[in-house]
Amino acid sequence: MVEVLSRLNRIIIFLLHGVNVENASYGLTICAERSAICSAVSGGCRNFKVIVIATGAVSDDCIGPCGACRQFLAEFGTEWDVYFTRKDGSYKKCTVGELLPHAFVPESLNRSGNAYIS
Repeated sequence: MVEVLSRLNRIIIFLLHGVNVENASYGLTICAERSAICSAVSGGCRNFKVIVIATGAVSDDCIGPCGACRQFLAEFGTEWDVYFTRKDGSYKKCTVGELLPHAFVPESLNRSGNAYIS
């Protein structure tokens, strides 16, 4: 389960859920993180504050989003928080920017020259 909190017009906080939508061709699978963000965007939200990623994994480790989801999250900023929860209620916290350092973000398209890191 993924939940996203978003602030719309600095007043309202939304709690949205996302789910994995599995597909036999794997590449077309929609991860819960992207599902939640798409749900939020279709509802008019684009300014996110936090995403909570909870898994039913057998392992005690926190499981982070795949690379595609990390890029998808970065499209909406790199300074918002990501929480990874475990079954026992403990969690880890980082920012989107920490998940995807040197992210290619919308502002990268406005830079003169190239977007490569020198």
